[in-house]
Amino acid sequence: MSARPRIVVLDDYERALRRLADWSAVDARADVVVHYEKLAGDALAAAIANADAIVTVRDRTPFPAELVARLPNLRYFVFTGARNTRIDLAAFAARGVPVSHTGKDAGKDATAELTWALILAAAKRLDAQLALVREGRWRDGGMLPAILRGERLGLVGFGEIGQRVGRVGAAFGMEPVTWSPHMTQERAAAGGARAVTLEELLATSRVVSLHLVPSAATARLIDAARLATMRTDAILVNTSRAALLDMAALEGALRAGRPGAAAIDVFDAEPLPPGSALARLPNALLTPHLGFVAEPVFATFARGVVECLTAWLEGGPLPRTLAPA
Repeated sequence: MSARPRIVVLDDYERALRRLADWSAVDARADVVVHYEKLAGDALAAAIANADAIVTVRDRTPFPAELVARLPNLRYFVFTGARNTRIDLAAFAARGVPVSHTGKDAGKDATAELTWALILAAAKRLDAQLALVREGRWRDGGMLPAILRGERLGLVGFGEIGQRVGRVGAAFGMEPVTWSPHMTQERAAAGGARAVTLEELLATSRVVSLHLVPSAATARLIDAARLATMRTDAILVNTSRAALLDMAALEGALRAGRPGAAAIDVFDAEPLPPGSALARLPNALLTPHLGFVAEPVFATFARGVVECLTAWLEGGPLPRTLAPA
């Protein structure tokens, strides 16, 4: 490469990628621009217009075919993590642009832990209790916290994260049940749960936690009609993907009291727009997509990005490239 390539890093909200790896080999060969805020529309187009390589944090910025077509200089694309359902691999392949990822990380551990943080925070009404103390108050005679022992834990999806969440629930004395499009009793039992229909899971579980990989078949799976079948004391938790849940219907469902509460980490639009009506509901506990956000995860991201970029700049074999399905 004769001229210094331009590398654009998007969506590093945590300001972590530079801090957690040694970029000296990359900086010696390329000009690197890091964007710490969310970019969209014209601002995004301007930021990446002349990029030779682009790095994204997970799937925070989608790259559909029409955006890929507007990047004449692009020669390499890297995303952190191991899965990204919001990029058009076929469009990159058609342009001859290789796509790499940073590999497996501890994100599933982080997500399972956050799921339980949200379940317990919602069950114990921690946001309201913390607000009282911060206001110099104590008990206010409001709704009493729940006890989860003896209650049913409904897991929609039973992969690695769902099974980890289920094992913790069992340790608390809950009854894990599960559903997914291809669930069997044998697979459920192997993970320590019992398979039930989605209808039974929603109608009988005190806690419903979503852990499916989004697909055409599961888009908006939990819609207004299904929300209305949940218990009035149920807690709905989503640390997976917003596409599984009809977010437009969730606000009305929470106002109607079915489910009784929701703890949500993922949203259709991220960051969540200011003034969100959902954020104002007292029975909605919202976090800013923290599922995979942890120091060890971002350390793996940072090292993987530097590895990929260094290999590309040196003309060597590219790590962990993906081909279109």
